[in-house]
Amino acid sequence: MAVALAFADPVHEAQRTFRAVMNALARPGTIQPVAGLLDAPAPLSSVAAAVALTLADYETPLFLDAPLAANPDVARYIAFHTGARIAAAPSQASFALIADAASVADFADFALGTDTYPDRSTTLILQMESLMAGPSLTLAGPGIKGETTLTASSLPSDIVERLAANRALFPRGVDLILAGPDAVAALPRTTRIRSA
Repeated sequence: MAVALAFADPVHEAQRTFRAVMNALARPGTIQPVAGLLDAPAPLSSVAAAVALTLADYETPLFLDAPLAANPDVARYIAFHTGARIAAAPSQASFALIADAASVADFADFALGTDTYPDRSTTLILQMESLMAGPSLTLAGPGIKGETTLTASSLPSDIVERLAANRALFPRGVDLILAGPDAVAALPRTTRIRSA
């Protein structure tokens, strides 16, 4: 199997993707455009692929959920372009790629970091069908002036409760990057969330 191409202009495209992800994390609920990688092997979405190839490297183990792990081309693609090894368990991963966001494992199954090293937690990259349709969440907290609303499909039905429990662990906890069809948004562990 020939490994699919990634960024046509690796330095500049990766920098643009990195800026979009950092802006999304700094300003939760905002939608940040990202040019996806159209040759990513299914079921890895083009935007999730761009985020993973930007953030992962040989020092950052990456976990694949069952739909992604079922296609060996996905692991080969990630390993070829980043050098990242695929973690056997979510608790061993720096990043987790989740194709089936509605069925994502309990956040406690991932690395939550420690009070001394909260950065040793897993960042979840969740593939979203849309960042323009679906249930709406009201967000508040650092990086948000007052409140803002984020609409996203594919999230678990109990996402508000999960994120409240995650926030209660601060400074520990996971951060979520939502990879839509052509953009990203983020729900860091510091964000307060309720149903809109």
